[in-house]
Order: sequence, then C-alpha cells, then structure tokens
Amino acid sequence: MTRILRDDIILGRRVPGSRLVERDIAAELNVSRLPVREAIRTLVGEGVVVARPRTWAVVREFTHRDIQDFGEVREAIETLIFVFAAERHDDAGIARLQASYERELAASKAGDVEAARIAAGEFHEISAELAGNEMLGELIGVFVTRLRWLFGQHDDLLAMADEHRVILEAVVARDVEKLRWLIPRHLASGQAAAERRLASPTYSI
Repeated sequence: MTRILRDDIILGRRVPGSRLVERDIAAELNVSRLPVREAIRTLVGEGVVVARPRTWAVVREFTHRDIQDFGEVREAIETLIFVFAAERHDDAGIARLQASYERELAASKAGDVEAARIAAGEFHEISAELAGNEMLGELIGVFVTRLRWLFGQHDDLLAMADEHRVILEAVVARDVEKLRWLIPRHLASGQAAAERRLASPTYSI
C-alpha cells in the first residue's frame, strides 16, 4: 500500500496539494482503511505528505527553498555514492547498473515516461548499494522519497539516459575524478527541471 501511494506521488498521479482521503483511497484500491492510514503515516515521515489535524492529509507542496536545500545535500551525498561505487563495485553490481540504464534507455526511446523515470531512479538506488557504505545508505534513506519526487521527473528522458550512460562508463572505468566533475552537473539538470515545474502555473511535479 505504501509503495502504491508513494509511486502515485513520485510519478505525479497525485499532484501537490491534493487530498488523501482514507475512505476514498481504500475504496479505490479495494482495501480496508487501516493499511491506507498506515501508508499515509509512513509518507508523512518520508516528507512527501503533510498531516493536517482534524482534516485530510495532503500531498506536500514544495518551495524553491526546499529544492535548493535538498539539492545542496544531494550533491554532497550522491557524489560520494558514485565515487565509492566506482572504487568498490564488482562485476555483478555493474551488470545490475547496466541493466537499469538499458531499461531507462529503452523506455525513453519508446516514450514510456513512467518506466523511464522508474529506471532512472533505480540507477541511483543501485549505485548507492554499490557504494557499500551503510552510513551513506542510512542518510539517503531518510529523504530518498523526497529526492525522487523533486528531481526524478526529467523533461528530456533521452538526454537523462545519455547522462547515465556517461556516468556508468566512468563507474566501470573507476574514474573517480571524472565522477567528481560529472555528478554535480548531472544533478543540476534535475534541479533545474524541478525549478521549472515549480514555476509553472499548473505546478504538478
């Protein structure tokens, strides 16, 4: 249940400011209200839902400051993640990373926006696993849902897939210095897309 609601929010099916009414969601998904209530509570903890006493929970509406703050933290942590992934990966890990990139590329070419965005998110998640650092994993786990929502919905899917190709090649080559240069620029494009969506009159990340 939590995964379903989380994906609905991250992929833009439930837009910022929209109400999350337990009984309506339960009826929609043909479940009881208890798992819906627990899912909403979890998503409040993940920072993408706001609980409002004596009324409905709503999908969080982010601000420009949120985007800037998260972007600064993400750059520092994800640069470390990819550097460590380059230093510590094994063949099996690279095969998983390659597969996620290929799924993203295929979905982008097919115009399957949701599949491309999901695969792009997996590319970063697998890299975090390859980094082999439990502390980094815990840190990214605290706000990974917010990061995926804010920065995971790119405008140009093929361009983003190509950026992942270049990063993959650097990880395979264990080119740490190249990654220290690449990752901030890669993340900046996602942040710019989030800023553009926030500035849009319709604002539906």
